[in-house]
Amino acid sequence: MKFWQMLSWVEVDQLVPLAQFAEELGFEGVMNSDHAIYPEEVKAVYPYAPNGKALMSPDWPYPDCWVTIAAMAAVTRRIKFSTSVYVLPLRNVFEVAKATGTLAIMSDNRFILGAGLGWMKDEFDIYEVPFETRARRTDEMIAVMRKLWAGGMVEHHGEFYDFPRVQIAPEPDKTVPVFLGGASPAAFRRVARLGDGWIGAGNTPDEVPGVLAELQRLREEAGRAHLPFETVIGLNTPPDLDTFKRLHDLGMTAGVSFPFYFSLGLRSSLDEKKRVMEQFARDFIRPFEA
Repeated sequence: MKFWQMLSWVEVDQLVPLAQFAEELGFEGVMNSDHAIYPEEVKAVYPYAPNGKALMSPDWPYPDCWVTIAAMAAVTRRIKFSTSVYVLPLRNVFEVAKATGTLAIMSDNRFILGAGLGWMKDEFDIYEVPFETRARRTDEMIAVMRKLWAGGMVEHHGEFYDFPRVQIAPEPDKTVPVFLGGASPAAFRRVARLGDGWIGAGNTPDEVPGVLAELQRLREEAGRAHLPFETVIGLNTPPDLDTFKRLHDLGMTAGVSFPFYFSLGLRSSLDEKKRVMEQFARDFIRPFEA
């Protein structure tokens, strides 16, 4: 099994050394998180908490995903980078395709676009982007970006994007992998049709076998079960080696080391974070290497 280190809400000056340390310890990659802006008052219901209230607040750090990934990629050679998750339908499709294609080139294809629909309607309202159409727009954005990443002149005539022959250069020599989030039936169908992987937002170990089976079933229905596919699943129970081994045998490809917030609080030193990573590597990464 592979393991990813979450870098959500990390102090900006620690991101680069933490990426280097993750590579040294044998992590598969690191993931950062995304919000474009964060309103003082959030009216939207947070879907991943029983009370509907997000634990985050406006002063929690969300540095630009692409700038930080570029900085981390420049000083590493092996580990991968992704976003958990980038609010794709909030953004301009051409700018995302350009930035992510360039990241793929400059990181030697170590970048994965982790994308989701977004839950915070307030953010969409401020951006003046319709919240209600974000699912259909995401589907079309993925199709448009894959055309642009393929290189050469391309055109598109769809519901949300209609443009003549254009080109983004340079293009990556491989299409950028797209891992999708979401846990609803519609989200799972989207992952099966369009995704190269799935990023979970927190599951119990007992839920994971059913999730894996459902994704496999839907991918078979979509005619895509033969393609490579990753499942990056953060468990919302304390990490346990036997649990990881059992779920790995069932087809879960990657686990997650929690954001440091949950073990150290919102602010902690670089050395404290490194100790948490070292312990995780000893307990979980090393046994899978044996």
